[in-house]
Amino acid sequence: MLGISAATVSRETVADSISVQLLDELNVVSVKQEAKLRAEAVSATVIDSSDIEELGIVGMKGASNVVPNFYIPDYGSRITSSIYVRGIGARMDQPAVGLNVDNVPYLNKDAYDFDIADIASIEMLRGPQSTLFGRNTMGGLINITTLSPMSWQGWRGVLQAGSGNNYKLAAGWYGRPRQNFASSVNVNGSYLGGYFTNEYDGKKLDHEVSGALRWKMIWHPSSEISLQNVFSMSLLRQGGYPYEYIDTGKISYNDDCFYHRFTLNDGITLGYRGDGFFLTSITAVQHIDDNMTLDQDFLPLPYFTLTQKKKETAVTEDVVIKGDAAEGKYRWLTGVFAFHKHLDMHAPVTFKDQGIASLIEQHRNDANPYYPISWDSREFPLNSDFTIPTTGCALYHESRYATGPWHFTAGIRLDYEVSILKFESRCHTGYEIMQRQDDGMLLPYKHIDISIDDSGRLKRHYFNWMPRLSVLYDFNGTVDGNVYGVVSKGYKAGGFNTQMFSEVLQGRLMGIMGIGSHHDVDEIVGYKPEYSWNYEIGSHLGFAGGRVSLDLSAFYIDCRNQQMTTFPDGTTTGRIMTNAGKTRSLGGEISVQTMLAQNLSLNASYGYTNARFVDYFDGKNQYKGKFIPYAPQNTLFFQALFNIPLKNQFLGIRNIGFDANLRGTGRIYWNESNSRMQPFYAELGASVTLEGSNWDLRIWGENLTNARFHTFYFMSMGNEFVQRGKPVRGGVTLRLNF
Repeated sequence: MLGISAATVSRETVADSISVQLLDELNVVSVKQEAKLRAEAVSATVIDSSDIEELGIVGMKGASNVVPNFYIPDYGSRITSSIYVRGIGARMDQPAVGLNVDNVPYLNKDAYDFDIADIASIEMLRGPQSTLFGRNTMGGLINITTLSPMSWQGWRGVLQAGSGNNYKLAAGWYGRPRQNFASSVNVNGSYLGGYFTNEYDGKKLDHEVSGALRWKMIWHPSSEISLQNVFSMSLLRQGGYPYEYIDTGKISYNDDCFYHRFTLNDGITLGYRGDGFFLTSITAVQHIDDNMTLDQDFLPLPYFTLTQKKKETAVTEDVVIKGDAAEGKYRWLTGVFAFHKHLDMHAPVTFKDQGIASLIEQHRNDANPYYPISWDSREFPLNSDFTIPTTGCALYHESRYATGPWHFTAGIRLDYEVSILKFESRCHTGYEIMQRQDDGMLLPYKHIDISIDDSGRLKRHYFNWMPRLSVLYDFNGTVDGNVYGVVSKGYKAGGFNTQMFSEVLQGRLMGIMGIGSHHDVDEIVGYKPEYSWNYEIGSHLGFAGGRVSLDLSAFYIDCRNQQMTTFPDGTTTGRIMTNAGKTRSLGGEISVQTMLAQNLSLNASYGYTNARFVDYFDGKNQYKGKFIPYAPQNTLFFQALFNIPLKNQFLGIRNIGFDANLRGTGRIYWNESNSRMQPFYAELGASVTLEGSNWDLRIWGENLTNARFHTFYFMSMGNEFVQRGKPVRGGVTLRLNF
């Protein structure tokens, strides 16, 4: 666990129930990995339910910095979900870190950022987990487990009010009508008024309304069979994108920005314990329907807007057979995985008056001033529609052998994937060519109709092998712990740059006017997979009878074709994923948890990453030796917990808990040339919790020193923008258990 909590009876009851769940329901929680991660050759952090409540964590973004070298910047909107681990990360398209919630894998990172009620634990495994979990886990894997109705029964509720008109509500019922059957239902909702104001119209930009429903069912029809089904759905209506124009220091733009999302997920985990083996089938369906609309220039002028509407449905099937680990030195695991996802996307870019004048008419008229043009209308769309079916399958195996204190593990995964892009691009507009007379007057000369209807089909095949080798030595002596070494390969899938089709259309349009350049669709639309080899040594140690635990690791990552998000040169409308030639990342991590006294515990973690380009030439500039942008060099977390039990209860208060914590991040370079960066900054948080027999009231604050920092930087149309970090915040949270 992350922290050694000194909780009251009510919290201990829930926490102990979760521990029972993790020990007794291995068929549900630990399908592929072992239950005790600190006994494994892996860098891992487990945040338990007590720490989750102390820190107010409602999703994986709350684990940022708590886990060393794990950083999730809070910017844009919930579609962003950028995650950086050890210099590996992704701003768009394929994720670098995998996510499982109650065994249900989330394939689309656009759905990663959501609130979950009653989280039992969050596990963060760092380093490639590709052998067992496949594509897009080269940075690591997050496992979120929710409270089990098998281990706890009753009613739970949460009420929260905070600054920025931040309100949250959650309620859950957990029942176990029979010994072998249990079920739970949770609902939660939130409202956020916002922290950032658009100076153009005086409205809050980052407002949000969201709601979710989750139903969990567990059934053990016999001692050999177990069944778990988890169904969830959520709805989100959000503003967002409070981007500040660096030249003016203002957040001011004229067109609406918002992000709307609906998600539906259902996962069935079926387990069968046979003679000497355990068979598990995990079947999941995921659906996301969202709409991201942006004022793409983020200026108080009518340049152009972008809309991206997606509907994606994915089906996954994972069948795992695991040798019985009860006896013997040899253990094994074999699995087959398959998935299919289908994406439909409508992504128009709409040119408006200023955009037509500055980005089209001016370029054409500068090239031929004697025959200037005038567009038919002051607004027209560049329409792009896409259908992207992707299908993949994999076969994987892992063998484990133990002899004395030595533990050896070897695994391999064979992975095949095919992705198809079907596109339709349309633009129907026109302009009038004028002729300049000797006296300067302009007379109509000729009208040009523009009618572009492009369509096509692109196909990509990917075949990969992902091995993993590890050795662990268990001290089994006066020192409680182990030391290990790991070599593993990571893989992040390739894909298609759909946002570049507006650039292709714009080039086609300019080409009709005799200016601009032609783009080869096949060349600029596709980007390659990313590969990495991870070399790691580490240790898990315990001292003073378990009162002190220490985790250490050092790593070196050799990455090829690292995927980088860039904006093309000039006044363009799209962004593009490119592949850097070669990068390397090295660093280390340390986590310490100590129980100094019965009621006092300290937790600390620190991660250092030095990630640089080894070979990256973008056609104009050589970035060899430069730091990889957006990945923080340092992450720091410190937490002190102090409890005061009250023998004579006052107003029903049985315990008073104090929590002080500090999260530090930086330095972060914002571009490949390293000309812009965010220095190291720290956010101070604190809380006081009054705990009763079946309730607790937490008064909390975040960024109490009101530290000023930026969480994001980018360029659009040659202009530079940043997003500010959230200001000082505070609130009150009431939790009820009956």
